Amino acid sequence: MELLPISTPHCRVERDDHVLIVTMNRPEARNALSSDMLVGLASAWAYASEEPGIRVAILTGAAGTFCSGADLKAMGQPSTDPEVQARAARIANMHWKGLLREDPPTKPIICAVEGYAVAGGTELLVGTDLRVVAESATLGLFEAKRALFPMGGSAVRLPRQIPYCHAMDLLLTGRAITAAEALRMGLVNRVVPDGQALASARELAGDVAASGPLAVQAILRTYRDTLGLPEPAALKVSDELGWPVIGSEDAKEGTRAFREKRPPTYLGH
Repeated sequence: MELLPISTPHCRVERDDHVLIVTMNRPEARNALSSDMLVGLASAWAYASEEPGIRVAILTGAAGTFCSGADLKAMGQPSTDPEVQARAARIANMHWKGLLREDPPTKPIICAVEGYAVAGGTELLVGTDLRVVAESATLGLFEAKRALFPMGGSAVRLPRQIPYCHAMDLLLTGRAITAAEALRMGLVNRVVPDGQALASARELAGDVAASGPLAVQAILRTYRDTLGLPEPAALKVSDELGWPVIGSEDAKEGTRAFREKRPPTYLGH
């Protein structure tokens, strides 16, 4: 894997062919969010969108923990690295971009969760597209219990992703839930043995990367661009995004590969 220069001390960003692997790297604080980490996250999401060769990203945490939420003190202080400070000054709305609340990448994100993914950690999970969680992981939105508010967007997003009563249960009680309960709610895709979340996420990323990148990106954009639209208007957007994919060289390659009984080679055009 290639370590990318957009990494920061609290956020390691690596590339493995078509897959971007983003690791929150503050294990001494259970990967609690800091300004340094948010700069790395925002930079990673921008890179994923801008780099044509990236087809999918994985978000995970170092040392057996995903993210224990916001470190309010650390988020309010600049990084101790002058270069990271300079980058932060160039990223508008850096906190919201890092938290996947604003300008999410045009490529799908898979989260690989071990240990704690609570408060801001669950908010990050809610901002991703596919979710793999270790069986002993702990999830939860603790903000209301502490008289706080989930500023990462979960008060809006969660009721759109899982049944209303489950979403309100998590948001209003602030209780912790297990991986098995998150799976029953439909909040996550897979529960795997402890220590296997990243390996399983990489397997899933391989499946996504093997699909036509234009198709994957158009499907993701269709979902985002049609939220709240009535069906006729949504279908119009779907057609506008879908027909160019149908007419692409990748679509022709997919048909040829099926006919010739071989894996397709997609180039993204």
